[in-house]
Amino acid sequence: MSNKITLGIISFAAALTLAACGGENADDTTQNKATQEESNAAPENKMNEMEETENSETMQGMDHSNMNHSGLGEVPEGLKDAANPTFPVGSKAIIQSDHMAGMKGAEATIVGAYDTTVYTVSFTPTTGGNPVTNHKWVIHEELEGAGEGALQPGTETTINADHMEGMKGATATIDSAEETTVYMVDFTSTTGEQVTNHKWVTENELSAQ
Repeated sequence: MSNKITLGIISFAAALTLAACGGENADDTTQNKATQEESNAAPENKMNEMEETENSETMQGMDHSNMNHSGLGEVPEGLKDAANPTFPVGSKAIIQSDHMAGMKGAEATIVGAYDTTVYTVSFTPTTGGNPVTNHKWVIHEELEGAGEGALQPGTETTINADHMEGMKGATATIDSAEETTVYMVDFTSTTGEQVTNHKWVTENELSAQ
């Protein structure tokens, strides 16, 4: 009888030991799984942080908050009127570009149409501050000593236009060049701002009503 009791006690103790080990193994498995999930999530979180940083830097480079959106209507010497513009002076068009807040989708009245070469440029304002990258647009006649032919990407030049603070006199690098028709336009932004003689909008940035 005592042998049976002793055997029962030993079996019960063994069962408790196995249960404890099983619990520990389960806890280890759960912890390892959580660690692996955190490890897998880390690259994704890092990529999201990198994308947010890149987007912030891009927006900073494209910041046009200090632009002179309205102008006096004066054009550079030597700029020629477009012979047969898609949008004649006095006609209406819808702006498809977003050079400023409230620009895209606004109805524009064409004030002037000119055939020229347009450039995107990068430069550091003469007033200091962050560099401006891929600024749209500067036309050929607004560049100092540009000559007859279009300038190639990578060329350094001096800007004579004052579309924004610190632009005139700045040394710029040509990012891209395109021969097209550019337009000076009047419009009311979708945010309610009245803009007159805005320079410049390219032909592919306008659409018919």
